[in-house]
Amino acid sequence: MSQHRFELQPVALSVPDWDWRMHARCRSMDTALFFPCEGEGQGARIRRERAAKHVCEPCPVRTECRNHALITGEQFGVWGGTTEKDRRYLRPPRLGRYRS
Repeated sequence: MSQHRFELQPVALSVPDWDWRMHARCRSMDTALFFPCEGEGQGARIRRERAAKHVCEPCPVRTECRNHALITGEQFGVWGGTTEKDRRYLRPPRLGRYRS
């Protein structure tokens, strides 16, 4: 998997900032495509995630969706064309306490 770096813009979570959702390609779709179900096998998960990413690819609000998932720490599902595994690589590392 290629490593991508995205620039995050700070987002205040107020109602106007969520307007992007009204323009999402997935808005009227079944959410089951974007989130894992209990007992989903590895192969089924890979196929579902690929299909979800295919929906996200041309979405006009893909960046806003991905940034939302990164900023809020979404742990499940495909957001802005990224899976939870993808987002672990994209998130800035947490700064731990420095011990001397």
